Amino acid sequence: MENTNVVYDILIVGGGPGGLSAALYAGRSEMKTLLLEEAFLGGQIATAHSVENYPGSIENPSGPKLIERMEQQVQHFGAEIVYDQAQKIEKNGDVFSVQGMSKKIYQAKTLIVGLGASPRTLGIPGEDEFRGMGVSYCATCDGAFFKNKVVAAIGGGDTALQESAFLTKFASKVYLIHRRDEFRGAKSLVSQAEKNPRIEILLDTVPLRVLGDSTVKGLEIQNKATGETRILEDVQGVFMFVGNNPNTALIKNFVDVDAQGYVLANADMSTKTPGLFAIGDMIQKPLRQAVTAAADGAIAAISAEHYIAGLE
Repeated sequence: MENTNVVYDILIVGGGPGGLSAALYAGRSEMKTLLLEEAFLGGQIATAHSVENYPGSIENPSGPKLIERMEQQVQHFGAEIVYDQAQKIEKNGDVFSVQGMSKKIYQAKTLIVGLGASPRTLGIPGEDEFRGMGVSYCATCDGAFFKNKVVAAIGGGDTALQESAFLTKFASKVYLIHRRDEFRGAKSLVSQAEKNPRIEILLDTVPLRVLGDSTVKGLEIQNKATGETRILEDVQGVFMFVGNNPNTALIKNFVDVDAQGYVLANADMSTKTPGLFAIGDMIQKPLRQAVTAAADGAIAAISAEHYIAGLE
C-alpha cells in the first residue's frame, strides 16, 4: 500500500452535488481538502437533461453544465480532485484512512461521505435478462435509442413523472404505470403528464414480466383492482423509476441507519463516529434533490471545520 503521506483536513468521498458543495466550502475556508471520486463528477444529476429546480440554473440548466460550473468553483478555491474508488475506511485515533482501488492510502482529520444511492430494481422476470437490451433506469442515458418507439415507465414519484415527459421527446408513446391509484409526485408534474398526448397513464397497475427475445418485445401488466392481466405488445423499452437504495456499504460500521438503510445524520451532518459526516441521498431526510445535497455539503464542511478546531 502506498501512503500519500499527506494528512488532509477534510477528505470528501463522492463527487455529487453534495461532495462538490462540501469541497467548495472547505476550500474557501482554506482547509486542506481532497475530493475523491471513483468515476465522474455529478452522480445521478450528471445524466439529467434539465435541472430547472436548482436555484440560479436558468440558462442551460442541464445536469452536466451545472456540475461543470460546480467543478470550476471547487478548483478555483484550491480543493484537490482525485479519481480513485474508495475501497476501505479505517480510523486510528483522530485520523481517518481511506484505501483506494489504486492501493493508495488517503488520510484526513475529518471525513465527509456522500456516495448517493443506486436505482432500485423491481425483481420481476425479464428485468435482469433484458437490462441494457430494452430495460433501463436512466431516460437521459437511453431515451434516444427509442426514437419513434413505444416504451413503458414504471413509478409514481417526481422522477418517474419527469423522466416520462423527457422520454416523449423520442418515444412515440409512453405508458406511465403506477401501482397506486394516485401519484406521489408534485401536482404540477402530474398535471403535465395528464396533458401530454404521448403519455398514457395506467394507475392501480403493476408490471409482472418483461417479454422479448434478444431485446424487449412487450410488458405483461396487471390491474390491481380487477385482477385482469394483459400484455402491452407494442412496448420495446421499459424504464424503471421506483426509488433508490443508499450506497452505505463503505461506512456501515461507522454509522447508524434507519429501516430502509439510510444513514442517520444529525442536523450538522455528523454521525455516531466523531469526525465522520454523511450527506446527500444516502442520509435519512424528507427530500433528496441536488439543492438539498448541496446544502448538506455546505453544512458538513463547516461542521468539519469546527470539529478540527475542537481537536486543536
